[in-house]
Amino acid sequence: MHIVDTFPRQIVEEETWIPLQDGTQLAARIWRPVDAEEDPVPAILEYLPYRKRDLTAERDALAHPYWAGHGYAGVRVDIRGTGESDGVLTDEYLQQELDDGVAILEWLERQSWCTGDVGMVGISWGGFNGLQVAAMGPPQLKAVITLCSTDDRYADDIHHMGGCLLADNLSWASTMFDGNACPPDPALVGDRWRDMWQQRLEGSGLWLAKWLAHQRRDAYWQHGSVCEDFSRIQCPVYAISGWADGYCNAVFRLLEGLDVPRKGLVGPWAHKYPHLGVPGPAIGFLQESLRWWDYWLKGTETGIMDEPMLRVWMQESVPPSARYDVRPGRWVAEPVWPSPKIQPVTYRLTVGHDLVDESTQSVVDDDSTLTIRSPLSVGLYAGKWCSYNAPPDLPHDQRDEDGGALIFQTPPLEEPLEICGQPEVELELAADQPVAMVAVRLIDVAQDDKATRVSYGLLNLTHRVSDEHPAPLQVGKRYRVRVALKHIAQQFPAGHAIRLSISTSYWPLAWPAPRPATLTVAPGQSRLILPGRAPRPREEEALGAFGAPEGAPPLAKTLIQPTQETWRVVRDLANDQTMLEVINDEGTYRLDDIGMEVSARVTERYSYAHGHYDSVTGWTEWKRSFRRGDWCVKTLTRTRMTSDADAFRLRATLDAYEGETRVFSKTWDETLPRDLV
Repeated sequence: MHIVDTFPRQIVEEETWIPLQDGTQLAARIWRPVDAEEDPVPAILEYLPYRKRDLTAERDALAHPYWAGHGYAGVRVDIRGTGESDGVLTDEYLQQELDDGVAILEWLERQSWCTGDVGMVGISWGGFNGLQVAAMGPPQLKAVITLCSTDDRYADDIHHMGGCLLADNLSWASTMFDGNACPPDPALVGDRWRDMWQQRLEGSGLWLAKWLAHQRRDAYWQHGSVCEDFSRIQCPVYAISGWADGYCNAVFRLLEGLDVPRKGLVGPWAHKYPHLGVPGPAIGFLQESLRWWDYWLKGTETGIMDEPMLRVWMQESVPPSARYDVRPGRWVAEPVWPSPKIQPVTYRLTVGHDLVDESTQSVVDDDSTLTIRSPLSVGLYAGKWCSYNAPPDLPHDQRDEDGGALIFQTPPLEEPLEICGQPEVELELAADQPVAMVAVRLIDVAQDDKATRVSYGLLNLTHRVSDEHPAPLQVGKRYRVRVALKHIAQQFPAGHAIRLSISTSYWPLAWPAPRPATLTVAPGQSRLILPGRAPRPREEEALGAFGAPEGAPPLAKTLIQPTQETWRVVRDLANDQTMLEVINDEGTYRLDDIGMEVSARVTERYSYAHGHYDSVTGWTEWKRSFRRGDWCVKTLTRTRMTSDADAFRLRATLDAYEGETRVFSKTWDETLPRDLV
């Protein structure tokens, strides 16, 4: 990354408080030009629960001073109940959070250094609430950049996929279990830090239990899902994600559903800002964001709205790996989305396990069937639903998965095929259980038989018609279902083959069905539909290149203990037990400007005994500490999730220490009935 240390305007940084009507104070860090009182500037708000003082301080230091140096106020606010802000956070995207967001906009408008025009920016949580606050219509909010977020909290978030319960639901709940137990910094809040900490420890609760109480798309998930009424968003939106991220689908739905000026960008990245993007290539996102902010917040013509609505990274074929430094490819674009230039390429499945291109070969109508009942091992090499690329968490060689799946494959392609959009699979099938799931994977098979997953989709078959009103399957009855895969832009080279793999489990990416199920599939009545995109001569040259990544000077940081990352599968053949273990040890480091030492280590284990669905277990542990001089606090959180055919069981513990003295301890033991999941 190119470090920029000289800007058009000199900046000043301050810690301050934003008062709310109920007496609550929100902690804010603001970077703005030193002369903004005489020459006011627009504000760019990032509104998060992830602790501006320490946990996001490094990332914030690259972006917010950069914007400030170019004539903006970079404003970073901790959500109520997090960081140094008053209160207790009891769930994500509560109406209180959104109301507070509107109050922040109103406060910014009143500041003498602000023009009153505000943009909201954020990745993940901050991308969510940028859209959600926009849907409330505050007049101060003139534009949004939303990254790695979603418009639909049920259908396309870290909790569920296709009506299936994601294991990332447990992982994410554990992350927030840890985060909500962190204390405020006494250097800012003074002696009241201990009371604030105790309130959080006692009051935040076990979010995983709250989420598992809502296993279908009810009013709980509809709240905050801006897709419920896209027309409520009346300001311009720039939606950004990456192919390795869990949230790329939302970019395409936002472009299609919104009726405001909008743009979409999807790179090869995991859940990262594009200037920090891995897999690479990273881009000059901060320069790109300035073009957006200058146009919508300052009225400066930058040409950004003269460019295509959608720009994506067309990925080239690569061997399978759990981590990539760079994904080779090129930038391509569509003037509008949906694009009339994307045309379906349809393959019929056959009882002989072939994929037959219907445009080049006639297919005999065949009602023969094949059956599949997958072992729980299918999914061990799936990676995470939402990749952070650390530890290595991308899908590995799919040959390790395909032994437990039905596979259908084309002959080697005579010509390259490029796709851009959402692949779909139409299946005609029956099940021998009232609750069953299907997982489908689209795979690039190289000439050496290495198999790289390109995209995938899941469907809880009880959600085949509706996420709001699931219905059990009638055993033995045939159904025609549609499985939507993740959007992707991908080239399949000549000589490679396209494979479709179908399985009845995908653990631990998704929680298994209550009981093992056998699916009977009618291949001759089933199809794979790919979004074909013909290459366009000199397209990338016409688009022009993004700038190289830039950022403001990084925060001074001293590494005390190095990081450790592990992603391993352990198979105990003697006892027929299998475990996936993931360790992300962030080490220990000191933020030199505030003299704070921070450490964190998370361990996740997902296990099962061969053939025993009641043995499926997810277990997580977070250890975290903060230290400055004689002040030291530590937290330890553990969560264990199991299930049987009828219910989920959650057991969790939270322990907090001041020095070596345990000052808080709480346990949870809850059982929640399964609701057709």
